[in-house]
Amino acid sequence: MDSQSTSGSGHSGSALARAAGQAMPIVLGYIPVGFAYGVLALKNGLDPLNTVLMSLLVFAGSAQLIAVGMFGAGIAPLAIVATTFVVNLRHMLMSAAMSPYLKSWRKRELAAFSYQLTDETFALHATRFARGDTHKAETFWINSIAQASWVTGSLLGVVASTLITDVRPIGLDYALPAMFIALLVGQLKDRAHLVVAVIAAVTAVALKLMGVTQACTILATVIAATLGLGVDAWIRKQS
Repeated sequence: MDSQSTSGSGHSGSALARAAGQAMPIVLGYIPVGFAYGVLALKNGLDPLNTVLMSLLVFAGSAQLIAVGMFGAGIAPLAIVATTFVVNLRHMLMSAAMSPYLKSWRKRELAAFSYQLTDETFALHATRFARGDTHKAETFWINSIAQASWVTGSLLGVVASTLITDVRPIGLDYALPAMFIALLVGQLKDRAHLVVAVIAAVTAVALKLMGVTQACTILATVIAATLGLGVDAWIRKQS
């Protein structure tokens, strides 16, 4: 790593500005989805304090939405914990993909980074790290801005929960897929990437229609990535 990557302290102002620009698609997705979470949490029986604390301490969008739904349905606490644990197992794959770029980081830095790592920040950091942009301050600013926007959305949802009976008619449930699409577009660098993305999308939909609900996205990703890697290896071997 270069000196800027390892220190992360010499240009905090510019690091914040760069982080804010890169995190904007995440912010635009997290605020409305966090808003929907805040509304749903209170509708399902959570109090305002625990609703916001979950966004501060757990910070896992899909797991939080699943947890509040199960809480409202009266599911046992251990079942809720086990379900959210399984949903978040994908973080093991994400951390494995990030580890080659973070070998020189201190343990407390790794702990702080992993605490704020989400699907969306992972997608952004994977692109940044691959091109050699491993500036620590910028990395932590991106994560902090993302979490701040999620907590802000949750808080706004709590405040507005008495005015909104159902978030679906206003389309907030589409904000998260739209954000993923925006992040995906930035990673499509050639035709091969586009083909892999299409294969993953088609496979995920097919698995969903076949009844594979919780694991359809993960399985589709593994299948598409494996096919893409195989084709890439075959092309390199031919050349």
